[in-house]
Amino acid sequence: MSQGLQGPGPLERPHPSGRRTAEGQRIDPQEEAEPARRRTILSALVKHEPGVLAKVAGLFSRRQFNIESLSVGPTAYKRHARITLVIEETEPGIEQARKQLTKLIPVISVTELDSDAVDRELALIKVDGEHPDAIAAVAEMYDGQAVDVSETTVTVEITGPEDRIDAAVKTFERFGIREVVRTGTAALAAGPSETAPGHSASIETTTPPSVTGDD
Repeated sequence: MSQGLQGPGPLERPHPSGRRTAEGQRIDPQEEAEPARRRTILSALVKHEPGVLAKVAGLFSRRQFNIESLSVGPTAYKRHARITLVIEETEPGIEQARKQLTKLIPVISVTELDSDAVDRELALIKVDGEHPDAIAAVAEMYDGQAVDVSETTVTVEITGPEDRIDAAVKTFERFGIREVVRTGTAALAAGPSETAPGHSASIETTTPPSVTGDD
């Protein structure tokens, strides 16, 4: 009687991990791992007109980009505003976010800022006011100041990079935090580099010529 081929039984054979494609090809688990994400700041120079922020927010909502913060404000040139977005995405996601922003009609230019960019955030932290002297000392440690004092609370203003704000909030927890509000990051390129290439500071700071009815 034939003994058949010698070898391990079905349960003893190695079973590589991973999935297979529709064609039966095995997928390497390492290659299937989610791409690394990184945090970056996008600065968009936009026309200062109604609805711009809604369009930008709508774009990011539809595309499901991971936004950490979004802030907007006027520039020195009253017809322009600057939107600063802090996002955490994969490299393709960051590039897609930049390209999609550029396509919006009110957007003039979009720049991904370098890691040495000057970025600041403002926070108002309201705490229990039982120890005003200690609160003032902590505020001074973070280059902040008390901006409102009542019989029961003290509100402190802190300005700085995001990590400084995080540390300040953590420190003020010892006094009992009542409320915190943060503006989100505002940022400009470091040194003489233009935050919005092609739109120099002289353009932004020049007062537009007056328009009269005499042509």
